[in-house]
Amino acid sequence: MSASPAPESSRSRLFVTVGRAALFMGALAFVPPALSLAHVAEAKADQNLTNSGVADQTRPASFADLAAKVTPAVVNISSSRKVAESDGAEMPFNFPKGSPFEDLFKQFEEQQGGGHKQMHKAMSLGSGFIIDPAGYIVTNNHVIEDSTDITATLPDGTEYPAKLIGTDPKTDLALLKVEAKKPLPSVPWGDSDKARVGDWVMAVGNPFGLGGSVTTGIVSARSRDIHEGPFDDFLQIDAAINQGNSGGPTFDMSGHVVGINTAIVSPSGGSVGIGFAIPSNLAKTVVAELREKGSIERGWLGVEIQQVTPDLAQGIGLDEPKGALVANIDPSSPAAKADLKPGDVVLAFNGSKVMEMRDLPRLVANADPGSKATLDILRDGHEKEISVEIGKLKPEKVAANDNGDDSGNAGDGSESAVLGAKLAALTPEARQAFNLDDKTKGVVIVDLTEDSPLVDQGLKPGDVIERIGNSDVTEPAEITRLAEAAKKSDKPVLVMLVNRDGRDHFIAVNLKA
Repeated sequence: MSASPAPESSRSRLFVTVGRAALFMGALAFVPPALSLAHVAEAKADQNLTNSGVADQTRPASFADLAAKVTPAVVNISSSRKVAESDGAEMPFNFPKGSPFEDLFKQFEEQQGGGHKQMHKAMSLGSGFIIDPAGYIVTNNHVIEDSTDITATLPDGTEYPAKLIGTDPKTDLALLKVEAKKPLPSVPWGDSDKARVGDWVMAVGNPFGLGGSVTTGIVSARSRDIHEGPFDDFLQIDAAINQGNSGGPTFDMSGHVVGINTAIVSPSGGSVGIGFAIPSNLAKTVVAELREKGSIERGWLGVEIQQVTPDLAQGIGLDEPKGALVANIDPSSPAAKADLKPGDVVLAFNGSKVMEMRDLPRLVANADPGSKATLDILRDGHEKEISVEIGKLKPEKVAANDNGDDSGNAGDGSESAVLGAKLAALTPEARQAFNLDDKTKGVVIVDLTEDSPLVDQGLKPGDVIERIGNSDVTEPAEITRLAEAAKKSDKPVLVMLVNRDGRDHFIAVNLKA
């Protein structure tokens, strides 16, 4: 078997385009290039910081003492995995996908090898850090994912084969174990909740496979959601992190780990000062459970939720946008057994406030399956408490894509001037025209004008309006009457429950706008 590096495209499933820049997750686990490495040197401008009056926050004269203290516990992680030709990793030359050279080389290989598929070994490099002198090492899941061999290399050059204890793809964390004859240097966890925007941090890792490197910067932002998973809560830092830094630690000035470097936003794959680290308070609970059980068990409520927008907040009687709006409930879920209903807004979970939609999945996930929890909810303008027994999270179902067909004729329908919509009752003809089953209830949208406020909310012909506020609707005239009344009121916001392809979601239509 031959060994050849995998091109970056082999990890393309972890690549998300963000405008003209790019978000790299797997890219931080550096894959050595085949021919050459373009070295890009970027000058970093001096920062003029305003003294806030806190003496211990002034810029240190040197980070040397901190670096000397923590770097012995930061390791390089190398891993290998077997790949077939279809992965594109069999090429000893890193030709771009679709290049004519790629086809040429494939023809050459088929002539030489008869066109048979061969297995090759792809190498990946990343970083990690020792959290226990007994040899426990934390890194990113994407650094060692699907690996057959993992090696941890200490700063003094000592290499240890590493055993995989457990992984958690949802938070992109992995725990390794090496066996050493003596206690290894380790670093302690810090409290990421105390990391403030503007605090100094130090990142340590293995950029581009060069070996242990130290960079410094500040915490640029907190609680970043980069849409990589249901538990996104990243620290944003401007300390330079690059490909190969994945899994390395971010330290506070006392040498405690406050984050695990995981992702960057970049137009080129190199650092532009926007990096993301998993906060230590999230990581250490996951790592502790991986160490104890080898896997993660998470709580499950069984609801689909939406963000409460300002218009929705006005329409449902909240003084500000907050909480998580329940759109759908799994009939066999703990939420259904607890009598939670679509339209309820979850404001708190076991006393912890739910300020944004994404707060609720984290709170539920951290609850022990089988435990009792209290939900503070808003229902029909009134707050109440609901008790629920938390279930165990199962693998998620794949969500259906929105491929609705706008074609079809459901009849003339009824015009609503306020909504700029042609609406129709769910007659057999309408159900056939829009492929709606007999269980679907409500009023179907037949057509929309260009300036319809429903267009601004993403609605289209074939969507079914099931409810306006707290009232179920079955006739177009009901919707027209409620819309006209809302427009004349002091709260001209119409909250609708809409069904698309069998899935419900709430929208808020601002009729005044």
